[in-house]
Amino acid sequence: MKLFELFSTKRSSRFVESVDKLLNDVDTALIIFKDGIRCYLYNDTEGFAENLSTMARLEGEAGALRREIENILYSRGTLIRYRGDIMRLLERFDHIFTILSNDLIQFEIEAPNVPQELKKEFMKLTELATTAVETTIPGTKAYFTDPDKVSESSHRVYFYEKEAVKLAQSIKRTVFHDMQHLKLSEKFHLRYFALHIEDLSTAAVKVAEQLSVMAIKRSL
Repeated sequence: MKLFELFSTKRSSRFVESVDKLLNDVDTALIIFKDGIRCYLYNDTEGFAENLSTMARLEGEAGALRREIENILYSRGTLIRYRGDIMRLLERFDHIFTILSNDLIQFEIEAPNVPQELKKEFMKLTELATTAVETTIPGTKAYFTDPDKVSESSHRVYFYEKEAVKLAQSIKRTVFHDMQHLKLSEKFHLRYFALHIEDLSTAAVKVAEQLSVMAIKRSL
């Protein structure tokens, strides 16, 4: 029996809708994050402010959806076997929202000076890190409908995470080895922001690892 069938024979059940909405909010937040980084790097202050506002709204919506899903899980005794794993999965996505929101806020507060020659690299790093997270969404949906397909998307998460790590290391190496005109404090600042964007891909791997464990348990 598919997990959703434990709730209802109708795919439009409240649980299904809540999970889909949460994943849609994650996807939208990734788009907003990418645009937010672009706006910051290329001095679109108005666009960046809009991204901050939208991200705050999405984070609030996601929090409400997570609580709704938790309430459903605790109200259905038939799901006791799956409850803990689903809760851990929700926590992984909650952490991703925290990274997305906090990173944009830190860009606003600390206003790092990103050299022109590094802007494309920071943008590419953002693309790789967000793509790693995007790739977890089909795997999450597959867990509830066809767990055998979870592994099909998981390997893509690991690929993008490795690429993000390599690029982040390249950026940091360039900053510390080749940009002698920068102050040490500026170098540390750039390293800090490269690391925090990279952390997004690490969070994606945490989701993939949790999904893999859950898929194995469901197959037993």
